[in-house]
Amino acid sequence: MTRILITGKTGQVGYELERSLQGLGEIIAVDRSQMDLADLDQVRDVIRRIKPTLIVNPAAYTAVDKAESEVGLAMRINGEAPGVMAEEASKLGAAMIHYSTDYVFDGTKETPYTEDDPTCPVNVYGRSKLAGEQAIAATGIAHLILRTSWVYSMHGKNFLLTMLRLAQERDTLSIVSDQHGAPTWSRTIADTTAHIIAQSLAAQDSYAWLQQRAGIYNLSAQGQTTWFGFTEAIMAHASVKKKPQLKAILAQDYPVPAKRPVNSVLSSQHLMDTFCNLPHWTEALRLCQG
Repeated sequence: MTRILITGKTGQVGYELERSLQGLGEIIAVDRSQMDLADLDQVRDVIRRIKPTLIVNPAAYTAVDKAESEVGLAMRINGEAPGVMAEEASKLGAAMIHYSTDYVFDGTKETPYTEDDPTCPVNVYGRSKLAGEQAIAATGIAHLILRTSWVYSMHGKNFLLTMLRLAQERDTLSIVSDQHGAPTWSRTIADTTAHIIAQSLAAQDSYAWLQQRAGIYNLSAQGQTTWFGFTEAIMAHASVKKKPQLKAILAQDYPVPAKRPVNSVLSSQHLMDTFCNLPHWTEALRLCQG
């Protein structure tokens, strides 16, 4: 039986993966108390003890602004730890699915980014995630790196839950309107991952099937919007007594430690051509808010 190790089970994507992957094998999901990606020796020890046939790694350092002052920690968790996982997977003959980010791009392109576009992250978080991608690829194992964007859910810490909370507290919300991307529900990411794994398991040799398709894929909801447009859609579905007035502002009017790409829209056509279709961001948001 396939033994699947899921990291970061309390995170947005890990939480959904533990549910979406049920029935695809023996699921062993761990949180930071059991496998802290900042402790590389512990990462090795856990993988050697569990001996997975597939490692699914959504765990990451995701505090984009804080990363600017915690460079070493962000690089260890996002850059070095995935490489260690891949090295251990190589010794076991295991495959790996890893999640990356739209922030590996600088945002200067005017059309959606494809997997072949040159990377040029503009912040520490993006550089650390790119380092993780490169470390995994360097091992040569069967791997999929799934780049996603603007992840949200009804669990954990994210933009959706922040806006719903602020809507209860404030009469007016000032939202950035000149950064473009595609909000992506964590359940979409998990369900897509489950589809891919199921397809691999249907093959005669699942490792070889993944190896033939190894590489980077964009996994982002269809369509695009701005943080302001995302907020408008959130409020349209929100069950709050009094909806706040939304004020559009420019990114320069809301200074933060980490620079963000102006355009981080991802084209997911390669993934859809290879594996399965993805929903439009508005439809996924409607289902999420239920």
